[in-house]
Amino acid sequence: GMEKINFSGGEPFLTDRGEFVGQLVQFCKQELKLPSVSIVSNGSLIRERWFKKYGEYLDILAISCDSFDEDVNVLIGRGQGKKNHVENLHKLRQWCREYAVAFKINSVINRFNVEEDMNEQIKALNPVRWKVFQCLLIEGENSGEDALREAEKFVISDEDFERFLDRHKDVSCLVPESNQKMRDSYLILDEYMRFLNCRNGRKEPSKSVLDVGVEAAIKFSGFDEKMFLQRGGKYVWSKADMKLDW
Repeated sequence: GMEKINFSGGEPFLTDRGEFVGQLVQFCKQELKLPSVSIVSNGSLIRERWFKKYGEYLDILAISCDSFDEDVNVLIGRGQGKKNHVENLHKLRQWCREYAVAFKINSVINRFNVEEDMNEQIKALNPVRWKVFQCLLIEGENSGEDALREAEKFVISDEDFERFLDRHKDVSCLVPESNQKMRDSYLILDEYMRFLNCRNGRKEPSKSVLDVGVEAAIKFSGFDEKMFLQRGGKYVWSKADMKLDW
C-alpha cells in the first residue's frame, strides 16, 4: 500500500556525492514502482550530471530556502561558503525544468526571516508547492541539554507565523504547516528503520521494522492520519499525473 517516499536528512547528497541517494531513488521507482519519490536537499551538492543519471526516477526535488537575502541565510546557517544560495536555487530550478523533475521549495519561518516579503521571488521560481513551516522545537535535537543545536532563539509565536502567511496569501502554491500540524502528521523512519514519534516534543523511536515488522512498529509512530489529510499531505505527487510545462 505504500505510495510515496521522501528522502531527507541531514543532507541526502552528502554520501558518495549523491550516488547513494540516486541509487535509492532509482530502486524505489524501478523496483518498488512507487508513484512518488522525492528528496529534500539544501541544493549545495547537486550537479547537473546527477539529473542526467537519476532525474527520470525522481518526481519531486524540494530545496530548502529560508530567505532570499544572502545575509539572512548566513545568519540562519544556510550560507554555502562562496556559493550564493539564491543563485544556486535558480540554477536548480532550471535543471528541474530541463530534466522533468517537479520543483518544490521548503521554508522554515523563524525570528530572522518572519518579516521578509518573499512574494516576488517565489512567484518567479514558480514551484509546484511552497511548504512554509513554523520553526519547531524538538527536545534532544534542537532543544534541551543534549541537543545537537540550539533553536530557541529562532522560535516565533503562532501570531507571528499567521502574519507571515497573511502577507503571502496570494501565492497559490503556499502550503502552511504550523507546529501542531507538523508534529503529528508525518511518518518518519530513521537510519535504523524505526518510526519516530514526535507527539511529546521529542523524537521517541519505535522498535525497528526490521525486527518487528511495519504493522507492529507503526502503532508507536504517533501518526495522525486526519491531521495528515488536513494539512494537505495527500496531493498529486507523481510527476506522471502533473500537468506541468517542463
